[in-house]
This record gives sequence, structure tokens and C-alpha cells, in this order.
Amino acid sequence: MRLSDPTKYWLKAVAWACVISTLSTDPFSSRHTSIFIVPVLRWLFPNASAETIDLMHTIIRKMAHFMEYFIFSVFLMQALRGKERGWQLRWAIWAVIIVAGYASLDEFHQVFVPSRHASPWDALLDTTGAIVAQVVLWIWYSRRREATGD
Repeated sequence: MRLSDPTKYWLKAVAWACVISTLSTDPFSSRHTSIFIVPVLRWLFPNASAETIDLMHTIIRKMAHFMEYFIFSVFLMQALRGKERGWQLRWAIWAVIIVAGYASLDEFHQVFVPSRHASPWDALLDTTGAIVAQVVLWIWYSRRREATGD
């Protein structure tokens, strides 16, 4: 089966949105990830207090939020530009808008997951990940354009 061009460009973004939704379920709640992450942190930092370990666990989880939406923003940029090349502000703005909307819906979804809670701060962190991704892409494409003379 050969995918049409629009489908081909959107496939990664849609698949990553599914990954994000999966990570918002009960098995990936703080209570469950602590079963794996906290023992590793205790092994790596045997003299750290329980409060420090909990803080590190929280930071790891927040970094994961940031990175999953950073990646989503990159995939959305690829989908929005399709066959075109480079970086354009309009694609970046749409990628960030889509991420902000999806992050908000994701947080709303977590209201209905017993072991999770919705946080507007997480949606803001997710959107920040998307913005940083677009800035990184802009820098990368600007330098690439300068190097090739395009």
C-alpha cells in the first residue's frame, strides 16, 4: 500500500500524538513511574534524601513532558510543510497552536484518570517545549541556509 503525500507527512505526527495519549494513562502516572525511577535514583545517589529523590523524580517527569511535546512540534512542522523545504514562521505558529491545543486536551483527559490530575502548568510546559523546538529548527535551518548559500 502506498500512502498519499498528505498522509505520509502527517503519519509521524499522528503516531506521536498517540504516544502522548498513551503516556497520559494510569500506568504512566507518577505513582507508577516511581516504582522504576526512584530505585534507580536511590542507586545513583545513595546519600540523597527522600525529598531530593522525589524532586529528581518530578524533574525527570517534567523533562519528559517538555521533550515529548518538543518532538511533537518537530513532527508537526514536517507535516505542515509537506513537500516544501526549510522553515517558515506560519508553519511554526501552526505547530505551536496545535501543540497548545493538544496539550490542553491531554490535561483535560487526565481529569478522568484516577491516578492523574490536570495541570495548566503542564500544558504551559508542553507548549514551551514546542516553542523551543521551533526556535531550534529556525536556528538549524538558518545556519544550513547560510552554509549552502540558499
